[in-house]
Amino acid sequence: MDDQELGFNAGDVIEVMDATNREWWWGRVADGEGWFPASFVRLRVNQDEPADDEALGTGHGGAGDGGAEAQSSKDQMRTNVINEILSTERDYIKHLRDICEGYLRQCRKRVDMFSEEQLRTIFGNIEDIYRCQKAFVRALEQKFNRERPHLSELGACFLEHQADFQIYSEYCNNHPNACVELSRLAKLSKYVYFFEACRLLQKMIDISLDGFLLTPVQKICKYPLQLAELLKYTHPQHRDFKDVEAALHAMKNVAQLINERKRRLENIDKIAQWQSSIEDWEGEDLLVRSSELIHSGELTRVTQPQAKSQQRMFVLFDHQLIYCKKDLLRRDVLYYKGRLDMDGLEVVDLEDGKDRELHVSVRNAFRLRCGPSGESHLLCARKPEQKQRWLKAFAREREQVRLDQETGFSITQLQRKQAMLNASKQQAVGKPKALSRPYYLTRRKHPALPTSPPQQRVPALAEPKRKPSTFWHSISRLAPFRK
Repeated sequence: MDDQELGFNAGDVIEVMDATNREWWWGRVADGEGWFPASFVRLRVNQDEPADDEALGTGHGGAGDGGAEAQSSKDQMRTNVINEILSTERDYIKHLRDICEGYLRQCRKRVDMFSEEQLRTIFGNIEDIYRCQKAFVRALEQKFNRERPHLSELGACFLEHQADFQIYSEYCNNHPNACVELSRLAKLSKYVYFFEACRLLQKMIDISLDGFLLTPVQKICKYPLQLAELLKYTHPQHRDFKDVEAALHAMKNVAQLINERKRRLENIDKIAQWQSSIEDWEGEDLLVRSSELIHSGELTRVTQPQAKSQQRMFVLFDHQLIYCKKDLLRRDVLYYKGRLDMDGLEVVDLEDGKDRELHVSVRNAFRLRCGPSGESHLLCARKPEQKQRWLKAFAREREQVRLDQETGFSITQLQRKQAMLNASKQQAVGKPKALSRPYYLTRRKHPALPTSPPQQRVPALAEPKRKPSTFWHSISRLAPFRK
């Protein structure tokens, strides 16, 4: 994040040059020197495994004495890990308090410099994290055995608060937006001086605000590492063993959930961009209900009453299925034709043969039936394997909706608005849409005769320097075609 920050990999040995600050240390590795978070490392003198000869008591007493010494050493290791967990949590609480009181509270006083939306973008839900972490630390303190620390039972605390840790998802997803906003403000001297004054008044170390705001992102990723270390030094017969084991699994799931939500929120920009590329879009935006592209492909839609076949591009999202028509000339251009609500649909697999409802022969077909209205849609794939992929995609869509309901995943109005804004900006600087619609796809309320030659109506099709082609004359007669 900063020139003075030290980058390193897992397993690197860092020589600590300055540890006077409890949160940020100055250290040296092979590539250079710099600041790094103290919570990201552990001191080797405290955590190293004892040598084998020491653990087994070789040459000193009997086997029983060696086993007792080994267990005592393991208890000491567990004590060190527990002390480290509690120490880093206390430091983390102070860090959050400094941000909330030293920065956020001061920013709220300056309504001439910051709007509420700006503060939400910069600090996210850090106040919610601060409240949850205070409750979590109190629970850890209650479970801490001061007389015999190795007997402390911390696993249950993580299990009780695992749902609270999910609020980190919103913070982690918002953090890139915070960095963008802070980069913008860093170009204005009055904001640079203001943030520096906040840091000095709170007596915080010389790190920029974006560096301080990175800590919660780093913290949620460290819990599985700490629990894995705690489990390593917890005897299977220890009362805390099963809880620590379950807590490790739970915190890994939390980290995985946060990563999955981050991926989903990155996808909403792509969904917004896709919608902006569709011609004649109607109805609400995709992001109002959907956030995941499940499957897409071409299908033949058989409609009533004459069992008319239409080739359409279908795109399946969570909660809805969009279908579009390809342009006859520019196959990369799609025109919106409609959507189906997946929440009220039943997918029916059909056998090859004559359809009972439309009385036509079908192959690789399935039907989408609307429960309340009774409306049905007969769709056919070109190949059996394509049909199977669609059927599996419909099952995945229902599973995705179920998981989102269980985990409470949703897109905020601000995120949706920002994604659509980004898409419109990219559309403006990216590939332009056609300046005029082809004549044969132009909507008309009443039939009308052409008022000018076809060359003037569709200038892109006029090629005066080339030999006239009968193909273009046939295109000019496609005016009665409907979309």
